[in-house]
Amino acid sequence: MATIAPKAVAPSPAASGTGEALDAALADHNARLAAIGIALRIERRGARLGLRGPLPCRRGGPRRSVQRLSLGLPATATGLEQAREQLREVLRQLEQNHFSWDRWSRSPATPVPAAGADTGSSPDGCPDGGAAPAALDPAALVEQFERAFFQDHQRRRNPAGSRTTWTAAYRPYLRRLLQLGEPQHPLPVAALSQLLERVLESYEPASSSRQQCGIALAALARQGGIPLPPDWGERAAGYGLHVARFRRLPSDSQILQLLELIPSRAWRLVYGLMATYGLRNHEVFFCDLSALAPGGDRVIRVLPATKTGEHQVWPFLPEWVEHFGLEALGGMPDLLPPVCTDLGRTTLQQVGRRVAEQFRRYGLPITPYDLRHAWAVRTIHIGLPDTVAARMMGHSVAIHTRTYHHWITRRDQQQAVDAALARQRPTGQRVA
Repeated sequence: MATIAPKAVAPSPAASGTGEALDAALADHNARLAAIGIALRIERRGARLGLRGPLPCRRGGPRRSVQRLSLGLPATATGLEQAREQLREVLRQLEQNHFSWDRWSRSPATPVPAAGADTGSSPDGCPDGGAAPAALDPAALVEQFERAFFQDHQRRRNPAGSRTTWTAAYRPYLRRLLQLGEPQHPLPVAALSQLLERVLESYEPASSSRQQCGIALAALARQGGIPLPPDWGERAAGYGLHVARFRRLPSDSQILQLLELIPSRAWRLVYGLMATYGLRNHEVFFCDLSALAPGGDRVIRVLPATKTGEHQVWPFLPEWVEHFGLEALGGMPDLLPPVCTDLGRTTLQQVGRRVAEQFRRYGLPITPYDLRHAWAVRTIHIGLPDTVAARMMGHSVAIHTRTYHHWITRRDQQQAVDAALARQRPTGQRVA
């Protein structure tokens, strides 16, 4: 279900810079964060602004505890706007599993213990595991990580779901780690880091397996205090086109025909949004769709809680807004299927899985990501600059170029050929 994203609330000129106006803006912004299931908050402490909420432990491990993160920003209207940008960046890093305290080292995080509670934690608010050892054997590291995974208090609320997540999303990649390494042989931290890179590189580039491997190994690295290369997130990026798949993308006419296979109006709207705007599976349910209402500019806004944060998307093709009946969502976002979007009870992956399952249930011969890839290729053929298309898709230009290299290369070569022929034509005419 679409929800209005948190937006800046500017104080009136008369009250600009006053504590009352800023506190009111903070309260409104934090209420909007709570409404879309984001647990982090912006808070004012004296003359400074910071973040407060569940953040990874500084010593590593899968657990998160409520901590404070100083942003070093002044408690002003301008500082609040900058804090919102910093919050989006923190959310993006958390979602992509490459949040690092080293990147936010203006000042150490302040733990926020429960009132009167004896947490048994270290000064950073996380379980006291002591100093990281100089060497670790991979098998012991994996065992320690598995124990911490299942001891997490949030996971213990749903043992069956946690077991499924471990079996499908973690165990296969940790097994490969043990196969490629020497499980019972202690390795220095630097050697373990190199081993993690070897495991990641053993998976096909731009594959979903490589993406999930990157997520699993990043969590393991945090547990063991193992540094990862700064480009780990880029190298682990799993969304892309397999060589065997890129030739089988549906044409525009096929996309329109396949709509007839979907009997549910709600899921037809999901299909239409993905085809028209190139959205990821879960992004359908985390959008501000108000611009689809009559008189709107039809530019939808993907909310900050999504995988790669807030971004705007234009329709390609614009006439598909009417064809799929998407205008109705501008005033009634509840027309979408009733999928749980409370990130306190679900995850973006689980929301996305619902979409993939529904495609299979209806017997669609394409995957949800085929619609996204087809949208990207459509923008290339239309001539949209790659930097603009990448921003709309919520990923980097490097990933965009790598994923759609085939079509981009063909377009650029065709433009070069056309330009060369245009230059040659007058000369050829004189010779004739």
